[in-house]
Amino acid sequence: MSKRHLTEVQDWMNENAIVVAPEASLSDAYTLMVENEVRRLPVVDRELIGIITYSDILRHVPVSAEEADEATRVLLTQRTVREVMTYSPTTINPSATIQEAAERMLEYQVSGLPVVRNGKVIGMITESDIFRLVVESWAEE
Repeated sequence: MSKRHLTEVQDWMNENAIVVAPEASLSDAYTLMVENEVRRLPVVDRELIGIITYSDILRHVPVSAEEADEATRVLLTQRTVREVMTYSPTTINPSATIQEAAERMLEYQVSGLPVVRNGKVIGMITESDIFRLVVESWAEE
């Protein structure tokens, strides 16, 4: 395998991107994040329309679901992903380089990018994936 091939986003991304619908409740989005150990979910309505992060939920409902009082539970179940998501998130193509992904994350101050091909989310690339590449390439030296 050539070095260039190894640095493409598609070789390091998580191919099993967990997505959420814009009509989903914040509670549903929170549960998806916890169950799948992710901090961001692409929001899909046939194609990518936004992204919601764990921080977005905490900004609107600043307490964990376990210790939530009744008012917080109501907020979590009545507010939807569409109300708090970031519209038109920064994305990356699967054939882009890891360097391009890292530069884009730094420029837009985000820690993960939906990987999109023809309007469809096919994966996620995160800071952790890039750290994994760095660690593995250092280990080979």
